[in-house]
Amino acid sequence: MFRLTESNEGAGVHLAAPNLPLTASRWLALAAAPSFALMTGLSAYGAAGDMICSAQGGSMLGGMVPMYLLMSLFHCGPWLRLLAREAGAHAGAKPR
Repeated sequence: MFRLTESNEGAGVHLAAPNLPLTASRWLALAAAPSFALMTGLSAYGAAGDMICSAQGGSMLGGMVPMYLLMSLFHCGPWLRLLAREAGAHAGAKPR
C-alpha cells in the first residue's frame, strides 16, 4: 500500500503544509497570554460588565479582572520558552 506522499509524488502533487497543525498550535499558545492581558485591561476600565459577575462588597479577589490576570499569567509558559530559546541562541553567538 502506498503512503500519501509516495502516491502523490508521481503525480506531481506535494502537501502544502505538513506541519500546519503543529504551527497553528504554537501560534495559538502564544496568542493566549496577550489575549487574556487585553481582556484584563478591558475588564478593569469597563467595570460595568464586572458588576454582573460579582456581588458588591465581595472579596477583592472576586470578579473578572483577577481571573483574567491569573489566566494571563498561567498562559505565559510558551512566551517564557520562546524567550529562553532566543536568549540561548544569542548567548551562543560570537560578539562582534
